[in-house]
Amino acid sequence: MERRWLITGSSKGIGRALVQTLLEGGHKVVATARSIEGLSDLSSQFGDRIALFPLDVTDAGGAAAAVELAKERFGGLDVVVNNAGFGSVNSVEDASLEDIRREIETNLFGTIIVTKAVIPLMREQRRGHIINFSSVGGRLGAAGRAAYSAAKWGVEGFSEVLVKEMSLIGVRVTIIEPGGFRTDFAGGSTVLQAGRPDYDAVVGAAARFQRDFNGRQPGDPKKAARVIMEIGQMEEPPFRLALGRDAVTAIRNASEGRRNQLSEWEALSMSTDFDS
Repeated sequence: MERRWLITGSSKGIGRALVQTLLEGGHKVVATARSIEGLSDLSSQFGDRIALFPLDVTDAGGAAAAVELAKERFGGLDVVVNNAGFGSVNSVEDASLEDIRREIETNLFGTIIVTKAVIPLMREQRRGHIINFSSVGGRLGAAGRAAYSAAKWGVEGFSEVLVKEMSLIGVRVTIIEPGGFRTDFAGGSTVLQAGRPDYDAVVGAAARFQRDFNGRQPGDPKKAARVIMEIGQMEEPPFRLALGRDAVTAIRNASEGRRNQLSEWEALSMSTDFDS
């Protein structure tokens, strides 16, 4: 069934693969990115089934205008994918507050801003699907990535609340948690700084791993795009979906570790209640 989609971060990586997959699958897409020049080939190929819109997701006015474009061109929206984001590697001590704030603004507040822009339309329609990109880093603290993990854990918490509210107006919510995918995210979309020697065992190691891992990630963006297209057409989509074997393994191990720690300290935790 044809759906009307709005995708942020469409110019490269999974976002670009998703736009192309959707168009090839007969869907209509508002493709947004800070720079849309790299999407001109898709516009030429698919004509009026794609609308390009330059969007900085931290701009509430721009997000509202993108939703208006979807209404004008396609008569509404069925699925919104909050995919835009970037990462960095640095120590908490060495990262500037400005850099931390910029990363959280894009990865967390960008998701919130676009979501708030689309909710009134979906409430009027009494249907829709909001897909928020988190990460493995939204389920466990990723070494050297304090700002990124803080933002993605925020996306997880925001989505936990959002799904409860949206269920009252017929709107679905899904969190996507990718592992390593062979995209530009580990290249030009990530700023790598090894930090001072004190943190080399964690931060420096993360930066070196990222450089060596780039181009060898196990995840296939085209396969991810097909999965997202599939869940965007489900009547009862999953609330959380890890993408990639590495993501499933890491999240399962982290969940088991938390469960074990909860059990280990359960008596001390429960000792704080009033005596009955």
